[in-house]
Amino acid sequence: MHSMTAFARKECVENWGTLVWEIRSVNHRYLEPGFRLPDTFRFLEPELRERLRKHLQRGKVDCSLQFQAAVNREAMTVDTALVQRYVQAADSIQAQLQNPASMSAVDFLFRPGVLCENAVEREVLSEAALSLFAEALKELQNVRAREGDALVAVIRDRLQKLREQAAIVRAVLPEILAAQKQKLRDRLSELTGEINQDRVEQELVHLAQRCDVDEELDRLDTHIKEVERIVSGKETAGRKLDFMMQELNREANTLSSKSISAVTTQAAVEMKVLIEQMREQVQNIE
Repeated sequence: MHSMTAFARKECVENWGTLVWEIRSVNHRYLEPGFRLPDTFRFLEPELRERLRKHLQRGKVDCSLQFQAAVNREAMTVDTALVQRYVQAADSIQAQLQNPASMSAVDFLFRPGVLCENAVEREVLSEAALSLFAEALKELQNVRAREGDALVAVIRDRLQKLREQAAIVRAVLPEILAAQKQKLRDRLSELTGEINQDRVEQELVHLAQRCDVDEELDRLDTHIKEVERIVSGKETAGRKLDFMMQELNREANTLSSKSISAVTTQAAVEMKVLIEQMREQVQNIE
């Protein structure tokens, strides 16, 4: 079980410069990757997307790469051929001027392309960027796994409390139903005139049927076991758990609608609160 909320940062320092990967992920219905890359590394985006999809299934994932080239003064060179062309162009222009100004070497030094650094090979940079991305992605997965463990612990705690509330309803329901039947008999006995016993029995049967929540409690127990099975598994289960929260909430609503006492009403309310707390956590599970 992995959370979809995580952050990872990896840095690599070499003699040619510094690379920094930052990956942020938050919950999302599907996998939505986004990349911010320097122009030098833009060609790597298809490969990066493919690697990301192999390891993550859901989440909005923002990946940012920063690159700072090292300043190596010994690697600076002068393009003498280009300087020669600048000189020839300058001489041609000066020949047409009446009072040409003199030009120094500094004037040519900062012309575009004259002073340059020996570029790092593209293969070296791409290999370093991909390797560092793999490290950052692994760290992100580890963080998502740790967060996932914490979410599972919360869900299991709520499941146990849900079982406790269901046990409360099972325990008090026979007593409550008996009290309701006796209350109905007492009211009927206060009526004057002849009482139709068949009608009394029909009302009692109707009351028992209306208040019978054994099926709902059984389904609730089945759903709880299924949620426990899902969170104990190895597969991504965010969508499955989201569906199970709907099913649990359906049973809690039915229990609430059939409630005939403050005890069962309170238990149903507590159940719905617990289910909502789980649902909020489930939204972050991959």
